[in-house]
Amino acid sequence: MLISLWALVLGAGIDLLVGDPHGWPHPVVGIGKLISRGERVLRQIFPKTPGGELAAGGVLVAVVLLCSGGIPWLLLHLAERVSGWLRLALESVMCWQVLAGRSLRDESMAVHRALKGGDLAQSRRAVSMIVGRDVERLDGAGVTRAAVETVAENASDGVIAPLFYCLLGGAWLGFVYKGINTMDSMIAYRSERYLYFGRVAARLDDAANFLPSRLAGLAMVPAAALTGLSASGALRIWRRDRRKHDSPNSAQTESACAGALGVRLAGDAWYGGVRHQKEYIGDDLRPIELEDIPRSCRLMFAAAGLVLILGTAGKAALIFALGGALC
Repeated sequence: MLISLWALVLGAGIDLLVGDPHGWPHPVVGIGKLISRGERVLRQIFPKTPGGELAAGGVLVAVVLLCSGGIPWLLLHLAERVSGWLRLALESVMCWQVLAGRSLRDESMAVHRALKGGDLAQSRRAVSMIVGRDVERLDGAGVTRAAVETVAENASDGVIAPLFYCLLGGAWLGFVYKGINTMDSMIAYRSERYLYFGRVAARLDDAANFLPSRLAGLAMVPAAALTGLSASGALRIWRRDRRKHDSPNSAQTESACAGALGVRLAGDAWYGGVRHQKEYIGDDLRPIELEDIPRSCRLMFAAAGLVLILGTAGKAALIFALGGALC
């Protein structure tokens, strides 16, 4: 358990320094390929009825969870049989691979650079890499808002939730979470194709993110104070607006971020040429501005840092307490 804690600290440090270099192999890409191939095979096996598609989606979830968690667990077990140091090195790399803080910061700051240079077309291309909405209609403020919203939402999905599960069970459990999250991004859509097939994955993602998203939202309150933003605003808007989303989890961090910055986020957005009506989150105390992108990144890192420090300290204390009790 102590090895897993040290590995998480080292993995978080590597992510902060290196991020996710383009072109490097990544296990999540493998999980994505497994989901795509599994979907093709299972759709051929199961009947094309609501019940058949629901069953096929459930089987895919089981296979992805078994592979995404079982393979890392087996590799760590074999590494520990060879050497504790090998286990530490391998698990550190695994923890690094399940975290996405630096890459999220880099992608959002690419949007910031394009906007700062006055290149709206490039800023739209950059933000399209991290959002699913149509970007052609967005002006500079809309692009900025989209980038801030993505940082706020993915502060949980991409950073704090993986931290939470690595703290809970080690890197293999972090990979279980990444499997769930990847399925959600690929097959958990409310479309005709995935209405039944992706339902199990969508419900599982809601359950897996229930605690981490709320932890992330609450962590943003003291993080706001640490980064020179409004802690009282973060708490007030989080309490008021955290349920203003179709997902039970997505507005948790978005509301805290909106309150910390003192801006209004969300609202209607276009997806696939269709306008989707959404509630606003936060108060329109001031217009959103370019520097809100790096501010949201600092808020994300501060919140993640608090979770990492308090989580590792608490788990280490528990380990030593249990060790003393056993002695």
